[in-house]
Amino acid sequence: MSKNIEIEQLGAAVLRMTAVPVENVKSPKLGEVIEEMLDILSDSKGVGLAAPQIGHSIQVLAVASKPTSRYPNAPLMEPIVMINPVFQPLTQEQERDWEGCLSIPGIRALIPRYRKIIVDYTDMTGTLVTLELTGFVARVFQHEYDHLQGMVYLDRVENNRDIISETEFFKLLALQKSLLHA
Repeated sequence: MSKNIEIEQLGAAVLRMTAVPVENVKSPKLGEVIEEMLDILSDSKGVGLAAPQIGHSIQVLAVASKPTSRYPNAPLMEPIVMINPVFQPLTQEQERDWEGCLSIPGIRALIPRYRKIIVDYTDMTGTLVTLELTGFVARVFQHEYDHLQGMVYLDRVENNRDIISETEFFKLLALQKSLLHA
């Protein structure tokens, strides 16, 4: 990882705190935190990261979907940094799909999330932005947003049988892929 920054792991107090809003988007300290987040995301196989995951209890998250060994079917997009984000579902339709987390390595779980959402946030220039997100990218956003609320994805599990090891998850992916190409 970049500059020896460690990702906070499940059990770290900062992951259970409600993150505070950012007051000054032009703060040099905020710029450093965002740079650290983007470095970690580019070096990791993650598709999103929230500031609490690197020890900063502030309302900042990054969504950076890209195909990786952890998420081979993820769409490719430029990373988006969102400061003080809020969202609303555009429909009540939810979809259950597999999630993992850099703060909870080795585990995957089926989690229900809204398929289509609208997000309002401040970007790094201080501009207010409204963005519609769907599917996988909406899921990544909601996962990272939970971190700002002091939650982790396992808090949303509907049934403990929906939690599996990452080893079993990859076996499942391989089986699905072989069935598609059979």
